[in-house]
Amino acid sequence: MTIQAITNFLLVKNQEGDIKHRYQNGLVGQTIELDGLNHAFLSFLYQGATKNRTGDNLESELILASNQVAMSIAIEAVENNWVVEVTTCSMNPNTFAVGRVLTKEIWQAAALGYDPERVTVNLSSGIDAVGGSAPTRVLTSKQVGALPTTASISNR
Repeated sequence: MTIQAITNFLLVKNQEGDIKHRYQNGLVGQTIELDGLNHAFLSFLYQGATKNRTGDNLESELILASNQVAMSIAIEAVENNWVVEVTTCSMNPNTFAVGRVLTKEIWQAAALGYDPERVTVNLSSGIDAVGGSAPTRVLTSKQVGALPTTASISNR
């Protein structure tokens, strides 16, 4: 029987795409490189994607120890709607370097809860089916070529 090590990597970005934090939960007190970026250790649990009770959105959670550092990062992430990219990797058992990327998920910090033992950050998908909101995109002629002068666009 072999044991396969799994590590979660967090890449936390602001709305403009600037990286604010990089963390991993695989090696205590050390950094691990992923995609050319070093990720410092942070003790956290990641509970992957689940549908919410009404089935209209996907959610996941980050669970952190309840301390001042975790609380301040969590509050800032939720208040500013930061983007959290979670990459789950299998690790090489000999070197503990990234072996294979298993999943890569992109979330938005949506809410948080806390008690004396833990801070829970609720992560939500970027598109909310209830509100019907989606990130806006403007097409320019530089991106797609000549654009029609009328609102009539057909796909033939």
